[in-house]
Amino acid sequence: MSSTPAPGAGEELSTEVVVVRHGETAWNASRIVQGQMDPELNEAGRQQAVVVARRLSREAKPAAVYSSDLKPAAETAEIIARACGVSNGGGESLNQLNERCVSCLNKIAQEHIGERVVVVSHGAAILELCRHTDPPNSFIRRHIPNTSLNVFRVSGVTAQWTLERCGDVSHLKGNGFLEDSFGGDGSSA
Repeated sequence: MSSTPAPGAGEELSTEVVVVRHGETAWNASRIVQGQMDPELNEAGRQQAVVVARRLSREAKPAAVYSSDLKPAAETAEIIARACGVSNGGGESLNQLNERCVSCLNKIAQEHIGERVVVVSHGAAILELCRHTDPPNSFIRRHIPNTSLNVFRVSGVTAQWTLERCGDVSHLKGNGFLEDSFGGDGSSA
C-alpha cells in the first residue's frame, strides 16, 4: 500500500507517475547516442542511481518500480526498488517503449489509481511522454538529465495527464562527487 494520502471528499483519485532517466553510461559521458546498444551503467551512473534511490526512499513510497529491460534502466530500477523496498516490474525494449510509451503509462496508471509508482526509462522515451502533455502543434524543448525525476499526474477519472516536474536533479545537488563530475547539474548527454 502506498503512503500517498487518500483524497478528501470531492477530490479525484489520480496516480503519480515518477519517470526517472537511468544513470549515466560510458556512452552518455562520451555524448554517444545509445540507440539499441545496451551499455551498463558506469561508476558515476551507479552513484547517481544510489542518490536518486535514496531520495525516492525518503519520499512517498512507490507501489512498484517498472523499467525498460535494457541494462542502464534495469540496473537503475533495481537500485531504486531495493532502496524503496518494493518490487521491480519488468518492461519492454526501447523500440517497444517508444511505440507504446503513452499506452504503457496509461495502463500502469490505471493499475495504481491513488498510488505513486516509479518507471525507469530512457531520455527519448521520457521526451515522448512529455510531448503527450503539450498543447497540439507546439514544440517545447526539454532537457532530461540522467537520473532526473519527471513527474506526471494521471487522472483516474479522465486519464488526462499533467506534467508536474521535468528534469528535476535536485537530489544531485550538494554531493561533491557528482557535482564535480557533471559540472554541477548532474547532467550528461
